[in-house]
Amino acid sequence: MTAKVLIPTALRAYTGSVDAVEVPGKSVGELLRNLVGRYTELRRHLYGDDGKLRGYVNVYVNDEDFRFLQREETAVGPEDVVSIVPAIAGGSSLPGLSREELQRYARHLMLPEVGDEGQRRLKAASVLIVGAGGLGAPLGMYLTAAGVGRLGLVDFDVVDATNLQRQVTYSTGDVGRRKLEATRERLRGINPHVQIDLYETRLDSSNAMEILRPYDVIVDGTDNFPTRYLVNDACFFLGKPNVYGSIFRFEGQVSVFWAAKGPCYRCLYAEPPPPGLVPSCAEGGVLGILPGIVGCMQANEVAKLILGIGEPLLGRLLLFDALGMRFRELRLRKDPKCVLCGESPTQRGLIDYEQFCGVEPVAVAGASMGGDATSGGTGRVGAGAGAGAGTGAAGTISPKDLSARLERGDAVFVLDVREPGEWQICHLEGATLIPLRQLPERLSEVPQDREIVTYCKTGVRSGKAAQLLRERGYDRVLNLEGGISGWAQQVDPTMPRY
Repeated sequence: MTAKVLIPTALRAYTGSVDAVEVPGKSVGELLRNLVGRYTELRRHLYGDDGKLRGYVNVYVNDEDFRFLQREETAVGPEDVVSIVPAIAGGSSLPGLSREELQRYARHLMLPEVGDEGQRRLKAASVLIVGAGGLGAPLGMYLTAAGVGRLGLVDFDVVDATNLQRQVTYSTGDVGRRKLEATRERLRGINPHVQIDLYETRLDSSNAMEILRPYDVIVDGTDNFPTRYLVNDACFFLGKPNVYGSIFRFEGQVSVFWAAKGPCYRCLYAEPPPPGLVPSCAEGGVLGILPGIVGCMQANEVAKLILGIGEPLLGRLLLFDALGMRFRELRLRKDPKCVLCGESPTQRGLIDYEQFCGVEPVAVAGASMGGDATSGGTGRVGAGAGAGAGTGAAGTISPKDLSARLERGDAVFVLDVREPGEWQICHLEGATLIPLRQLPERLSEVPQDREIVTYCKTGVRSGKAAQLLRERGYDRVLNLEGGISGWAQQVDPTMPRY
């Protein structure tokens, strides 16, 4: 004699996605023993070590709760329907896993800390990655491979040849393509079971809440301070965890900011440094392997949060030194004076983050708002490669205007304040190299009887150099708008870019 047993969605992964099973047995107890005998993985979910039905599992015979029948010997017949009803969290059960997914995630399923339920938690989870660059590359690939069910990506950049040294999502053939288009193609090749949402836009105060709201975990893979503070603040107002990572040269930082459970990013850095004080990766360089290491650590934190295992980096800042291969851990505490999550908060909503960080809004279409996160980069901001020709703003000169003056043979002293490694990549013919950090001690090499034009990569460092020269008595100093990147875009497209 057999009876029908209905399998709930949460347990179908253990029955090969079967939702109803005909099982032999004359009583409820015999029926369930035969069921777990056929599907052995069900046993630990239905029965405890004492052999008794678990407290969070109900069994109904037709419409009657089995527990109120007081005995496993309750008879069942061919017309009876037995329903297993386990407790579930929230408004819906975890999704099941197909046979292909069971095979794909086999190494996860072997881990007691993950197992079938954990893998289904990953499948049910949604993660938003802000930035598709150096950190976004390992984050996207490993979270996709791990089986996170829904992955959102925010970026509006195109793939550049200089990205290939570290942004391993992309190949040489992707140069010139939209980053999100190339990323989606790569991630779909890794795992077709993952839903990939693309937001090809600049994240700002007008859209951040709408974009972040549908996701369980937010990952900061940005490369500038305005977006970093924006992500932190939006996560606070939405009550979401913010998995933070940053890189610069040979060093990285990782933490988890979640104001509901610990400090936020503003508790660590109440305010950003002045623009140009801390160079970006584009200006200071970064070891190509470093974002892979830091991005993987971020992905690890995301997985722990979803699975509810281990000890997340809440209230802890992990510092990594790639040259010394050393880790340090600093304890973080909530700042009672934090304007966002402190005892008397004064900030009640999102603000103008460019103004807060003292930088100009991004003006170049296609410039990256996320890529290689820096431990304090300036980002790619307004007076960059997109500045137009002409005399420019007060104290500046456009690339086309400087080119015309040099062609005329004007007595212009062109001062390059970048680092020697940058000079070797490209430089203006006839320029003199004096790195910004050496300029105060080498002022004697800068003539006072000629017009001076300073330049760096994008105009930030050279702006500081121009200011220093004016303070030291040089009265004819101009800063090249957009730096050598602007020159490459407007004057010499054959010049190597970095």
